[in-house]
Amino acid sequence: MTQLTVEAGRTERQYWRDLWRYRELFYFLAWRDLLVRYKQTFVGVSWSLIRPLLTMVVLTVVFGKLGKMPSGGSPYPLLVFCGMLPWQFFSTALSESGNSLVSNSSLISKVYFPRLIIAASSVITSFVDFLISAGFLVVLMLWYRYVPPTAVFLLPLFVLLAVAASLGFGFWIAALMVEYRDFRFIVPFIVQFGLYLSPVGFQSSVVPGRFQLLYSLNPMVGIIDGFRWCLLGTRSKIFPLALAVCVVEVAAVLVSGIIYFRKTERTFADVI
Repeated sequence: MTQLTVEAGRTERQYWRDLWRYRELFYFLAWRDLLVRYKQTFVGVSWSLIRPLLTMVVLTVVFGKLGKMPSGGSPYPLLVFCGMLPWQFFSTALSESGNSLVSNSSLISKVYFPRLIIAASSVITSFVDFLISAGFLVVLMLWYRYVPPTAVFLLPLFVLLAVAASLGFGFWIAALMVEYRDFRFIVPFIVQFGLYLSPVGFQSSVVPGRFQLLYSLNPMVGIIDGFRWCLLGTRSKIFPLALAVCVVEVAAVLVSGIIYFRKTERTFADVI
């Protein structure tokens, strides 16, 4: 007869190794989410373009045509779409990762695997939409015959910053959603309200100087301004401050999000 010995804390010590061991589950969950998202839809993956495109048109009309906001010498639709790229990725990842644990409750309650995989796979699924929208941005820049500056080679750094922000906030929301289901109402409000608090439809340079430090506390300000600097060459006065604050905030949120997720993870199967 085979004897099974259970050592206290062994699972904890192997947790980070298990993240690599269960990488195929990570790929499967991400692929499944992609298939489910566009299953039985008329336009399929075109929704990844339709949403930011319609938002770009609305914000261009409201802020560019009616509000007469400055564009920094760039075509206003380009200015808006460069801001839409990181914001759409962040907001979609926040919504998807927030619901990820609850929607996979049957899987969580039956088998062991690092639960971080579920929340992280939701962010990667949103990143696919980001890449599709980025392809349309290339078409848009060709249409306007706009050549990006040499700073475009630094764009991957801001993409990584956007991914880190999405993961950090996603881990927090996912863990909180399990225990406090009220967050399913709060998150959509944050996403909708955050669109107008972030410099998506306008440049952050329009913010008065006395409010710039307060405005920089929004981590998406540094990320969006970074995208525009890399793609359009526009650099606002608030950008260095916003970027420094963003890096510190994203690092703090990512680390604290992982810690809080790991702290509450052992109770997911009981609560969910």
